[in-house]
Amino acid sequence: MGLFGKTQEKDPKEMVQEWTHKLRKEGYNLDRQVRAIQREEDKVKRSLKEAAKKNDKDVCKILAKEIIRARKACNKLCTSKAHLNSVALQMKNQLATIRVAGSVSKSTEVMQAMQSLVRVPEVAATMRELSKEMMKAGIIEEMLDETMDSIEESEDMEDEADKEVDKILWEVTAGQLGTAPAVVTETPGIVPSTSVEVETEDVDDDKELEEMKTRLQSLRS
Repeated sequence: MGLFGKTQEKDPKEMVQEWTHKLRKEGYNLDRQVRAIQREEDKVKRSLKEAAKKNDKDVCKILAKEIIRARKACNKLCTSKAHLNSVALQMKNQLATIRVAGSVSKSTEVMQAMQSLVRVPEVAATMRELSKEMMKAGIIEEMLDETMDSIEESEDMEDEADKEVDKILWEVTAGQLGTAPAVVTETPGIVPSTSVEVETEDVDDDKELEEMKTRLQSLRS
């Protein structure tokens, strides 16, 4: 009990467990958004096929660009999910630190992941709240600015869409429209799996963390 009955700060272990719970919840929300986007993409594909039967190439191109946008949105959300999982795994390491040293420790990886997440509209509010709590706890230092690159991304979108539209048309119409890709290095439209859920059971944390780093790196590439 502090001066004038002021209550003590939360126990570090309880804070980490609370943060982990919030991170997992945000991960579920991102999964739902990805599934919703994929359902919309399926609808657009059906519309594109119908337009292709009518040989309405202008409509087909517009719909192809919508598919490209949907896939880019899914990939961005999956990257954010990977960042969330990375932070959650670091929180598991913090629990181990608390058991040994009785306190949390500073983490550069959490700092970097949180910096990326506060720029993602879908999770920004929760991440700003968590980052403030983590700063008070000493896990991360003061956050950098939260400026977003959405304007620059949107300007580049049209150029990229023009390059990809023929590939999408070829894929969705089974070669009826568009041009086959010169080299197929991956299956179009497949969203990287990021459904790894973080549990506080007896797991090899170091190995799991390395696997998450590898997955995150593959999403960035």
